[in-house]
Amino acid sequence: MLPQSMLRTCHLLVLMLCVSAIEDFDWTKNDHGSFYYGVFPTGFSWGAGGSAYQTEGAWNVDGKGMSIWDAFAHKKGKIFLNDTGDFSCEGYHKVKDDISLMKDMNLKHYRFSISWPRILPTGIKNENINEKGIRYYDDLINKLLENKITPIVTLYHWDLPQILEEKYRGWQNASMVNLFNDFANLCFERFGNRVRHWITFNNPWSIAVEGYETGEHAPGLKLRGVGAYKAAHHIIKAHAKVWHTYDTQWRNKQKGLVGISLSGDWGEPVDISNQRDIEAAERYVQFYMGWFATPLFNGDYPQVMKDYIGRKSAQQGLGASRLPVFTAQEKSYIRGTCDFLGIGHFTTRYITQKNYPSGRGNSYFTDRDLAELVDPRWPDPGSEWLYSVPWGFRRLLNFVKKQYGNPMIYVTENGVSEKMMCTDLCDDWRMQYFKDYINEMLKAIKDGVNIKAYTAWSLLDKFEWDEGYSERFGLYYVDFRDKNKPRYPKASVQYYKSIISSNGFPNQRELESWKGKAIETCSSSNQLLAAGKSNTSHYRKLKAWPVHDEV
Repeated sequence: MLPQSMLRTCHLLVLMLCVSAIEDFDWTKNDHGSFYYGVFPTGFSWGAGGSAYQTEGAWNVDGKGMSIWDAFAHKKGKIFLNDTGDFSCEGYHKVKDDISLMKDMNLKHYRFSISWPRILPTGIKNENINEKGIRYYDDLINKLLENKITPIVTLYHWDLPQILEEKYRGWQNASMVNLFNDFANLCFERFGNRVRHWITFNNPWSIAVEGYETGEHAPGLKLRGVGAYKAAHHIIKAHAKVWHTYDTQWRNKQKGLVGISLSGDWGEPVDISNQRDIEAAERYVQFYMGWFATPLFNGDYPQVMKDYIGRKSAQQGLGASRLPVFTAQEKSYIRGTCDFLGIGHFTTRYITQKNYPSGRGNSYFTDRDLAELVDPRWPDPGSEWLYSVPWGFRRLLNFVKKQYGNPMIYVTENGVSEKMMCTDLCDDWRMQYFKDYINEMLKAIKDGVNIKAYTAWSLLDKFEWDEGYSERFGLYYVDFRDKNKPRYPKASVQYYKSIISSNGFPNQRELESWKGKAIETCSSSNQLLAAGKSNTSHYRKLKAWPVHDEV
């Protein structure tokens, strides 16, 4: 644990050293604990989100094909307690009910994803279009619009058709670029007359690293030091191709926007008197968000990635860098293919320099030459990797503003989980998290960052990938033990609703009244939940998770 005096000194020093990098943001101000009362710009959009595999269930219903997550979750030992998303929230059968929850909260938008294998069971457009799957998304989009809720649609939230993984090795194969473009083009054709906001990929970092480097996520491959870079290379090219397809074939008719959603934790140097730590913190962000953002805005990978991976590849006796290379034509094609930048942000890390000898083997993590640390005093109410560090959010947003020319930003994911199968719906920690993080976003707008929308993650408790149902991010509690999957509002529903209705934080007195109303809501919900439970214990023993600071 770092001494408090050292932390204060470190922060002041880093801010002074970084001031030249981000000119409009006053890094010399240490206002971590300050709260800013004010409102968001007129027209700011408030929403919530979810994704197909995490919420829909109906994994083999109405002609849907199998996805890599269906296959992965069905393998014993891959998911905590061997849970699957086979039924999840049963969102496929609860469109009307869930939209009524959104309407009650006064949401302006809802972010969801289209399951590729639900509308193209084999993944290939020319083979079989599943009209029942098309009708499901038609119904969802139409009902959202009837309730004046804007659909923000993600084309790929990790559920690749399993057939494409078996036939091509998924994102390891360049064939995926055209296949994904065909799928996207079908979505534009069928839904684009009503959808104006498209996200190509959700968190490609996780697709690449956890799917093809560590194997923690589907498809579960451990291609150390090469798999993640190859997958990312094809994902970036697929994104660019889809953007150009929309731009040339659909934009004039449909008047929509195509962006991407990148996850980004903030990296803060541990020792600001140490230039190597300052550079390591910059490297952390570049290897995370910059890996994808820099090609889309500037046409090529961050220079620091090319330098580090190239040097380590040479030290390992390889004839070429493990990081693929874009041709001059590809750089020109990729540059500028982002109408808006979606940002998913949850937490922050302290970063220090750490040298990994090339003899340690190939790895995305060792390529970075850094170590991630946390301050034990940071609140960690949710997942073991998710510490509440609100001030990092404002810094990341200002970094994006300067680094990429102040693009239009949609915050596409921000939220916090519970560690247990929580039956107390008075989620104080989530209300505090939303209050603090949304306030830092408001400060960033005051700094001049061009943020247009905020998406709370998530609307419902849902399947949390390799963690199964052991972690809950939802504003609404879902009783997964009940076959009807009933939803119960947590206190944070009422609290977020108050933020939305006030379009920000008007004054201290109002904020205090919000919490009182929220506690009343959760007290009622707790009674309903208790009445609806069977006598069987609802709790399940959770395994002790090690800190895994790379997810």
